[in-house]
Amino acid sequence: MMACLLQSRTRSISRHVFKAAGLAGGLFAFAVAAGQARAADAIAAPPLPPAAAETVPVFTWSGPYLGAHTGYGWGDGDASAAGASASDNFDGWRIGGFAGYNWQFSSGFVAGIEGDVNYDWNKNSYPGGIDIDSGFSGSVRARAGFAFDRALLYAAGGWTATTVSIDGAGLDDDDMLNGWTIGAGLDYAFTDNVFGRVEYRYNDFGHGTLDGARTDFNQSVVNFGLGVKF
Repeated sequence: MMACLLQSRTRSISRHVFKAAGLAGGLFAFAVAAGQARAADAIAAPPLPPAAAETVPVFTWSGPYLGAHTGYGWGDGDASAAGASASDNFDGWRIGGFAGYNWQFSSGFVAGIEGDVNYDWNKNSYPGGIDIDSGFSGSVRARAGFAFDRALLYAAGGWTATTVSIDGAGLDDDDMLNGWTIGAGLDYAFTDNVFGRVEYRYNDFGHGTLDGARTDFNQSVVNFGLGVKF
């Protein structure tokens, strides 16, 4: 009797052991299959595109611009007639405006063209109520230089002209003198659109005639300006 009970319990335990082993084997097989599927998905998945890099805009001097300037001029005038000659200094403040266009190349080289119009308070008064002065002036210049990021060092030269006049004591005459100009300067961009300027210029206005006397005039100028670039 006891032997029969033991044999029956042994068979029951064996069945449970086999069922547990079968269940464990099934779970193991499922885990292996799932792992293989995930591995296959990982291999087959396309790589993610690289994150877009933020590009920083590069400043350039290319384009049109305009501005205003003021400064001071030191002028030298000579007059000669009938074998006699005289000379004097004609110094004074000036104000004006300028406009131009730049082309900047990959090497940092900048070429451009610029024009300006000015008014100079270069006036002298003489006995008898005679006044001699220069007034409106202007120029058209070619420019060339190198840009160091927001700083532009340049040289410029071209054509220039000014008006001169004499009046008083029965005299009333004026003329326009034409000549050449050359100079150099620095433009510095405070923002992408606004820049400041300091420049030196030498103007040789050539010669003309005032009341029958040959008149020569040249001028050294320092300008300080503020411009807007488009």
